[in-house]
Parts: sequence; structure tokens; C-alpha cells
Amino acid sequence: MEAHYPAHWEADVVLADGGTAHVRPIKPADADRLRSFYSRLSDESIYFRFFGPRPRLSDREVERFTNVDYVNRVALIATIGTEMVAVIRYDRTGPGEAEVAFLVEDAHQGRGVASVLLEHLAATARERGIERFVADVLPANMRMTGLLRQAGYTAQSQFEDGVVRMTLDLTPTETSTEVTLAREHRAESRSIARLLTPGSVAVIGASREPGGVGQTVLRNLLAADFTGPVYPVHREVRAVAGVRAYPSVTAIDGDVDLAVVAVPASGVIDVVKECAEKGVHGLVVVSSGFGETGAEGRAMQDEVARIARSYGLRVVGPNCLGIANTDPVVKLNATLAATLPCRGKVGFFSQSGALGTALLQRVAQRGMGISTFVSAGNRADVSGNDLLQYWEEDDSTEVILLYLESLGNPRKFTRLARRISRSKPVVVVKSGGTPAGHSAEELGLPDSAISPLFEQAGLIRVDDLIQLFDVGQLLAYQPLPAGPRVALVTNSDALGLLAADACLAARLEPRPPVNLGPAAGAPEFGTALAGELASPDVDAAVVIYMPPIPGDTEEVAAELIRVSKGAAKPVLATFEGHLGMHPALRVETHAPGCGVTPSRGSIPSYAAPEEAVRALAHVVRYAQWRSHPAVPPPELDDIDPSRAQALVRTLLTTPPADPSGAPVSISGDADAARIPSDTDLPGEPVSAPGDARAEPGGDDVSQGAFAQAGPPVEVDAAELLSCYGLTVWPAEVVRSPEEAVAAAERLGWPVVLKVADPGASRRAGTVRLGLTSPEMVRQAYAGFADQPGEAVELAVQRMAPQPAVPTVVAAVEDPAFGPVVSFGLGEVTARLLLDQGFRLAPLTREDAAALVRSVRAAPLLFGEYGYPPVAVDALEDLLVRVGRLAGDLPEVARLDLDQVLVGESNAIILGARATLRTPAGPRLDGGPRRLS
Repeated sequence: MEAHYPAHWEADVVLADGGTAHVRPIKPADADRLRSFYSRLSDESIYFRFFGPRPRLSDREVERFTNVDYVNRVALIATIGTEMVAVIRYDRTGPGEAEVAFLVEDAHQGRGVASVLLEHLAATARERGIERFVADVLPANMRMTGLLRQAGYTAQSQFEDGVVRMTLDLTPTETSTEVTLAREHRAESRSIARLLTPGSVAVIGASREPGGVGQTVLRNLLAADFTGPVYPVHREVRAVAGVRAYPSVTAIDGDVDLAVVAVPASGVIDVVKECAEKGVHGLVVVSSGFGETGAEGRAMQDEVARIARSYGLRVVGPNCLGIANTDPVVKLNATLAATLPCRGKVGFFSQSGALGTALLQRVAQRGMGISTFVSAGNRADVSGNDLLQYWEEDDSTEVILLYLESLGNPRKFTRLARRISRSKPVVVVKSGGTPAGHSAEELGLPDSAISPLFEQAGLIRVDDLIQLFDVGQLLAYQPLPAGPRVALVTNSDALGLLAADACLAARLEPRPPVNLGPAAGAPEFGTALAGELASPDVDAAVVIYMPPIPGDTEEVAAELIRVSKGAAKPVLATFEGHLGMHPALRVETHAPGCGVTPSRGSIPSYAAPEEAVRALAHVVRYAQWRSHPAVPPPELDDIDPSRAQALVRTLLTTPPADPSGAPVSISGDADAARIPSDTDLPGEPVSAPGDARAEPGGDDVSQGAFAQAGPPVEVDAAELLSCYGLTVWPAEVVRSPEEAVAAAERLGWPVVLKVADPGASRRAGTVRLGLTSPEMVRQAYAGFADQPGEAVELAVQRMAPQPAVPTVVAAVEDPAFGPVVSFGLGEVTARLLLDQGFRLAPLTREDAAALVRSVRAAPLLFGEYGYPPVAVDALEDLLVRVGRLAGDLPEVARLDLDQVLVGESNAIILGARATLRTPAGPRLDGGPRRLS
């Protein structure tokens, strides 16, 4: 590959119509590709680009356009298959300024190619220190002027000599970010819609073998009465399951929107190429033998995804169960599961192919309905993030259930979930670890950190599949509760008490159970439930109907439905121990082509009251999260991010690299910079490791270029924190008793004498408090000197006002989640128990408040157990500032504030250190749109 080729600029992207393309820098080898592209352009497109006719490009022009330096002259191309379909370029014209121009093949105009190329070129330009694009546009070229204006950047234009000169300030704005995210959302949603609403389906590998994978999918498609044509593809037979077969997908007369691939793994790549030639929109690869088999299979899996994306196709799988859509207009069952639930309002995503059949059977047994189902298998391409984008737009889906085994882009996942959960609940089961074969890395954060990050995003995380469906059926058929107050109506005193205890354990507020007695029938249950629902002190009701002998089941159920109708409060039941949607408790709807299905107002039933209460508790917490309006992180007037960025660049470029790869420590005080690498927060304090595709071509960090992840540089963080309005109390390293006394005189009495090692706060006996005189300082120094073992370095620091509660604050640049802030108390017991809270940065004030209260030892901050109440508001402000710093500076691989003493009026930082590292590339969910 050419010298200095910036491979980290390459990306697979989704276009506005749901197709895909590959974006990459142009290379000299693209000369013939450029000529071919130019030959397909219309005269009008050429005229708009060159302001005159130009039938062909000269050899000199081709050489100039394809030979760029990737710094002052840059060109990006979009390819589909082997053909170039668009090119965009800039040429630097002066300090911070470049001229921009682009061309899109006529056949691909209107697909959003130009907008995504502009996003990527703007990112590369900023990386090379360019702040403005200038474009000269003919007035008649309305598409280009519209594109530039609609990008969301600050744009100016002036008309002169028959040309419109437009100037774009490339500084990202709130509007440009919103535009990018909106385009990403529409494109990814449409790419999934093309998969789930096909007009025709080909089953490639459908054989006559009974029980074969291909034949099973074919028979399920036919049994579901798919509304479009179905084409079996087999190279040798003329018909399968009574349907005419074709020797290849290219031999099919009509269009093919979706292809289900059930051939051996070794033949899948050839099938992908055939489907691309045919113009298929998407693939479902049910074949196994890929990443789950080892490195060779993983390489083949990655190649399938790469080729499919390069030709404009999305891929579900491989090693998956398939996809389904119960819409009567579609009736798609392209899965290996013969049993498909009825029509409903639940979208269901499962990464496990093996579990998929059992999961669909469980849903059907409960009587729940689904809107759509996708099993992603090894998740080589289509992921849960894509489905979230689709379900947000899908009016047929009101509840989203996810069974996840891995997270390919966790930061994007939480970003999407936070937005979508505002309107549609998302319930998640996240299994531990990442199975072999998945196109996702192991997460660096512990599982205990993932749950609070999910909670911050509004996700409902449950422990197992039973809870997934328990919560799902409540959300699908009942309204959200307004609070935690629960009425209990029962015909069993024992079961009522069990339900009340379960409510208390789940932090709900039960009212005294209304025990109607074992003989209670429909009138008694109706009157009691109506009275409870009418009370302003009730937010939800749990009904327990467990008659000792068979009773008036139908009458009781009908009365419960009648009373709960229109109550705007959720009602759930333990109804004769039935699990799911009891036939008598359904409000039925007749859906065309689907028969009778349960609808809103149906009352879900649970096998035991505790299970009902557990599901309700999850929904109550979600409703409380949703009731708080979404607010952005606060504006902080007394911060200077530009100075912080300049400081980080200086710190990363000033010290010489250690050939051994060991961390390089620098600080205004060399002694203060000796920082150990052990930390409280799990995971390595580094950015994502670089790979061969992340070489920037030798440009240094001062130019804004990304390099392969550089060596860690450990620094005293006081100056960096000062850029965000935070002050670290100074400490002076001393080497004798007299130096210690002199330092105390300078800093002010009283003082503390402590071990200078920043990790010493984790160990007992490393600090002497309340030293108010020179003699006390000398005695304390002598005491350290008398301790057995190696001599330790000591430091003097002014003593913080007491009483105060010690806490620890940290931020880490996680390779998957991005910047994460953690908080815990600084006492030894809290550290040993790993009592920490976590939140994604940047933080809102609500996030900071929730983070403080998320640790088990939080009551010590609020005056309980004999501790004085402290300035929690000052602590929360500190957390917001640390979160802003972590969000602004991806070069801060790790930041430790240890300790932060929270007193009655303020929060004092006693020590701070940072690990800086040049990132290998943009954050996983940062920069222009790209498929992960």
C-alpha cells in the first residue's frame, strides 16, 4: 500500500435508501476506475463540476486527481462493488482553508452519497488542521448548494461573476451533529426495512432432503403464506416442496429482494457475489461453520461481511435462526422455527441462533404477539443497534426485547437506547462474556459497571429470559405506572402477604392486602379492584385469584377486564397460576390474516405473585426514569477546553518516547509524577489498540492526526483539572524533618504527613493527621523512618477541614463505551467490596446525583450512621466537571482523583494523576457515520 496511506479513513457506510457503499482515500491505482466513472457521467454533471464541457479527462488530469498527499490534497471515493460511484476532494488554498468539490454518478444521485462523503471529508480536513471549506458553485447547481447548506455547519455565500461562492466553517455544531445522527437513523432504519419487508425471497441451498436447513426455511416461508414469490435455488433439482427451483439466483426471472443462504460455509462468498450481481438487497445466512469454529472461520465471516457491504447488501448472520415479520401484508417466516407467535406489538432481537427456536416457542406459549423477529447469530453485520433504529420508526412495535451475547458498539447502543427509551421501552438480557465467533470484542468494564450504564440510558436490564418475557408482557398490554404504590387484591391471605413482602423487597410501596376470602367471586373482585384503582394513593394493582376449588373463572376474568378498562393504571395478576396471556384475560383484536390476537388492556398473568411483583418493579423504575425530562449536560462558564487540548498535545509531544515502551512520566515536579499503574477501576487504562488500518502517514499529534495508540504518559493532573475549574491541593515532597517543617510553614497549619506514593491512600498507616507544630511534624517523620522495610518518600500537605468523608473519583477512556466516570467512597471497606458506581460521560447534573447515590455506602454522605452530612452538591459539581473533561479529551486514557475529601461546605481534591495516550483513531461512536 502507498506510503502514508491513511487507512483509518476507510469506512463502510449506509446510504439514504438503505444500501451500502465503501468510502476510502483515492490511490494512484484508481486511475482506470476514475476514467470508467467519468465515462458514465452526464453532460450536465460534468458541466456543473467543471463549469464547461469536458468529454474526457486527460492522462495528466487523471494522474493529478489520483495522486494526492493526504494532507494538503485529499480525495475520498465511494465504491459499490468494484466501481467508483462518487468522488469528493479538497485542495488546501491557504492557512486553515481548502477548496472542495465533488462528483456523484448520475445513477446514484439522490441516494445520500454526497452527504456521507462530505461528512468524512470534513473529518479528514479537521484532522489535517483545515477549518473552512470554500466551494464555487453555479447558481443552477441547486443540489450542491442545498447539500452544503443542509450539512448543519455555519455557511456563508456570496454571488460574484456568475458564481456562488460558499464558505463552510467545519467546526462541528449542535445542528451538524443532529443532521448527521438523523441521516444515520433514517439510513439504518431503511436498510433493515428492506430486509424485513421484502417483495420476494430466494432460498439458496433449498434441497429435497427432509429436515435440511434450506428446505426447512422454504417450508416455513410457504406455511406462513408469504405474500410475495418464493424462489428455491438448487443447482441440480427442478423443484423443491412443489415449487419451481432455479440453478442460481441470477437465473431467476423476477427481482429478488431477500436471499436466505443455506449452503456450506465454503460456498457462501460465491453466493454473496451472485446475489450482488442479481441486485439482491439483503442476505440471511443461516449456514454455520464461520467464526464459531475458530480463526479461519472468523476470517471467512469477516470476508462475507466485507464483500456484501461493498456491493450494497446487509447481512443477517451467519449461524443465525433467521428473520420474521408477522405483518399481514408481508407474512414472512424466513426462520428455522416452525412455530411463530401471533401478531403483536413486541419487536424481538436474539443473537443466539440455537436459543431462537426455544425463545419463539416460549413467546407463543405465553400468548404474546410479536411484530418482527431477528436472530443475528454471529452478528457479522446487522446488529441490535440496526434493529433499534428500525423499531424506533416502526409504528407496529411498541416494546423492544433484546437477548444480547455481545455488544459490537456499546457507546452507540447506549446513545440509541437513551433516545428510543423515551418513547418505547427496551428490555435487555445481557449474557456474560462474548461467545466465540461474534464480531465484537470482550468488554473491558466489569458486568457490575454495565448495569448502571444501561440504567443511565433508560434500559430495563433483567437477569434471565423468564424475566425478559415477564416484563415484556406487562409493557406490551398495560399502561406505565405513575409511581411505586401497589394495591393487592387477593382471595388468599398467605399469597397476599407473600406479595406484600415481595413489594417491600423490590422497593415498592404495598398497601395492606385486600383479602376477599377463598369463596370470593366476580362481584367481590370487581368491587375491591374498582375501589383500589379509584384511590389516589394507588399506582398499580396486583390481583391474586387462586381459588381452592374451580370457580367462576370466566366471570371473574371478565369483571377484572371491565374494571381495569380505562383506569390508566397497570393491572397484573396471578390468575390460577397461569403464565402468560390467559385466554379469559385478553382484550381480543381481529387482525386481518392473523386471527384473534391480544391487544392493549389485556391483563398479563404470572405463575406466582412474586414474579408479578418483580416484573412490576422493573416497570416502575423505568417509568420513573422516563418521567424525568431529558436534559443536556450543563453549560460550564469557567472552563477552558481549548487550553486543556493544547496542554494535552504538549504533554504528548514534548517527552521523548522510551524505546522500551515503558510509561513516560512528566510533571512540573518530577517527584510528584511518580505514579504507579495499579488502579481501582478494572481494565487497562489505555485507548483501543491500534491496528494496521490506523496508520496516519507520519503526521504528528500537533496536526491533529491520529496515530497508532502511543505509549502511556503519566502526569500530575493538577494543571489539566484547572482548565475545568477544579483545584488540587498542593503537596510538597520532603526528604528530611526540617524540609517537612519548612513545607508546613509555607502551606499553613495544620498539616498532614503522608507517603508520597499516590497509591498509598489504599493502605492503612500511610498518613499522620492533625500536625499543628514543628515538633509534631518531626515526631511524625521519625515515626515513618522507624518503620521496618524500605525507606519511603514522604510529602506534606495542608490538612483539609474536618469532619469530611473520603471519596474516590476516576474517569477511563474505555475502548468500547468511550469515556466512563466512576465514583466510590475512599475507605478501605468500600474499596475491598468494590462499591463503585459508573456513568457515561459527559454527565448531566441528574447523572451526577444518581452516580453519588448509586453506591451502597452513599448514606454516609447524608448524615447517617453517625457521619456528618456533607456538601453533596459540591461533589456532584465536581463529577460533572470530570465528566466534561473526559468527554472533551479522548487522549485522557485515565484520570484518578484520589482522594476527594467531601466536607461540610466543599469537596477538596488531595491528589490527581492522569494517564495520557494518543488514540488509535476516533471514538467508536465518534466522527462521521460508519458501520462498526
